[in-house]
Amino acid sequence: MTAPSRLSLNSATTKRWSLQEAVDGCVRAGIPAIGPWRDRVEEAGLTEAAAIIRSAGLEVSSLCRGGFLTAADEAGQAEALADNRRAVLEAETLGTRDLYLVVGGLPKGEKDVVAARARIADRLGDLVPFAREHGVRLLLEPLHPMFAADRALVSTLGQALDIAAPFDPAEVAVAVDTFHVWWDPELKDQIARAGNENRLASYQVCDFNLPIAADALLSRGMMGDGVIDFPTITGWVRDAGYEGYIEVEIFNQEIWDADGHKTLAVMKERFEELVLPYA
Repeated sequence: MTAPSRLSLNSATTKRWSLQEAVDGCVRAGIPAIGPWRDRVEEAGLTEAAAIIRSAGLEVSSLCRGGFLTAADEAGQAEALADNRRAVLEAETLGTRDLYLVVGGLPKGEKDVVAARARIADRLGDLVPFAREHGVRLLLEPLHPMFAADRALVSTLGQALDIAAPFDPAEVAVAVDTFHVWWDPELKDQIARAGNENRLASYQVCDFNLPIAADALLSRGMMGDGVIDFPTITGWVRDAGYEGYIEVEIFNQEIWDADGHKTLAVMKERFEELVLPYA
């Protein structure tokens, strides 16, 4: 993959756009790939979504997202597995190998972090055979520790790699999202480890803005607007052997409220300045 072709739009960045609008925006901006969220796929209908992307000539870099694997009761576990199997089939239909997993936080009323984390590995064991049959790789995405209680009890790349270790790298791999892992003092070594283990499967970029928004999910920013050192982290990812698409995924109300085409123009400029030269 040549360097100019590595940019991918994660559809969360242009939240107000439908899938058709996001695809049209990519074509107009010369962005060769898209990472759709499942809500946009559902709105369009799975078959139509695949046709929209395929007819535009875009690649699908990943599908967001499955996961939420920490339920303690049998009904919750069965529901999670059913939804994740649907997500696997969606990824297969869309033509992407990679399904992001946000593993889940503490179930309501539970405080046993160790037990909840153990259930993540158990549910992966249940899900992997199905994903394997459909040619889909499950990507564990560590989230910033401020989301541990409600979204992801996996907070570091090292934790994600430890959970992935019992599985074949073609079946369970990891993703690096700068917003979530920029702070980790072991990040350089763990990115190198992911490369050595052939598990570094996706790279997402956006900035970490201050002050933290009232809704912390919306504290992501355009590259260059926050505190993240993109040249350094991108260099670590490059040195670990990653050569795939680099998705820009931003949750930010001001960006969502802005004109989508202008957002993509700024995104391309910042990508070419802060990320691409180091990739």
